[in-house]
Amino acid sequence: MSAEPQDDAKKGLNPASLRIEDAAKALGISEDILRADLAAGAPTNADGTVNLVYYAAWLNREMGKNDVS
Repeated sequence: MSAEPQDDAKKGLNPASLRIEDAAKALGISEDILRADLAAGAPTNADGTVNLVYYAAWLNREMGKNDVS
């Protein structure tokens, strides 16, 4: 299995290796928001793609930092 982003027209989308544009579309957010999160430390794969599970875990951890309870 290749670590390269997959051509969605041929193989479908791989949630472990999405281009930023595809990840933003899948999440229903703007690319600007995703890019801002990446600049703030959200994880990417070595090839610059986004793993949705790792991104969701990062978001969860970031949200917990603001928890005052």
